[in-house]
Amino acid sequence: MRIGIVGTDNSHVDQIVRHLNVDAAGGDARVVALSGGRGPRNDALAATGGIAHVVGAPADLLGLVDAVVVADRDGARHRDRAMPFLTAGLPVFVDKPLARTVADARALIDAARAHDAPLTSSSALRWHPGTEELAARSARAGTPELVVVSGPADPDGDHGGIFFYGIHAVDIALRLAPGPLSAVRTDLTGSTAVASFTAGPTRVVVNLVRPGATEQIPFHAMTFTRRDLAERTLVPGADYCVPGLEAFLTMARTGRPPIGYADLLRPIEVLEAVDAALRAASTGPRG
Repeated sequence: MRIGIVGTDNSHVDQIVRHLNVDAAGGDARVVALSGGRGPRNDALAATGGIAHVVGAPADLLGLVDAVVVADRDGARHRDRAMPFLTAGLPVFVDKPLARTVADARALIDAARAHDAPLTSSSALRWHPGTEELAARSARAGTPELVVVSGPADPDGDHGGIFFYGIHAVDIALRLAPGPLSAVRTDLTGSTAVASFTAGPTRVVVNLVRPGATEQIPFHAMTFTRRDLAERTLVPGADYCVPGLEAFLTMARTGRPPIGYADLLRPIEVLEAVDAALRAASTGPRG
């Protein structure tokens, strides 16, 4: 399977190239082409992975690859970057977040459906062993009545503000709380944006905490049922992107997305509401 990558500045690309090309740990899958043109970053990746093709525009990958990873850090770019491949019917993995607006996310999903092009996107922490353990424990104990997830996210950060890191905590929470969403309430308390809503029968609270200059809180998740309380601190390991990458490779081979398209949309719905609240607060009247 020939993989192309769009958006190579992301450090996740290093893990992908190492896993597929250096370690040959993804079966027959190899990264064979990068977009973005020649430069120190792409030249280094090409040398490390023995990657033959470095092209200019993303669409120049067409004809060279069987599946595509869109890895730009800023989700605002993802619709334009991914669309040529979806309309060509190729499997596409859009690294987190899928988009920065619900409209863009819907457009990507609509294109995937219209052209029978499998599409997936997720936070790597959705696949973290601790998240999986909490999900399995909740399945045994019954649907959670409450899910609380906390993690760092900077509304003023590069690469899309609250979306860039906020997707991690929100995706963890929604992995643990399936079902349709209610309206999202956002409360701003000092350095924290608190998003609360229901997902199906589950009350969900996500605490998005602005990092300090030299430190940040860890990712942490709790689930509560009538009979059980479980919690995990989720620390990304050296190869934390690999489980999501393997889910993408399975999708490319089978044509079956690992995450339902309604579930791809839910985190963007939550984050768009939080982003709107943050923007309103930043432009509101000052005393």
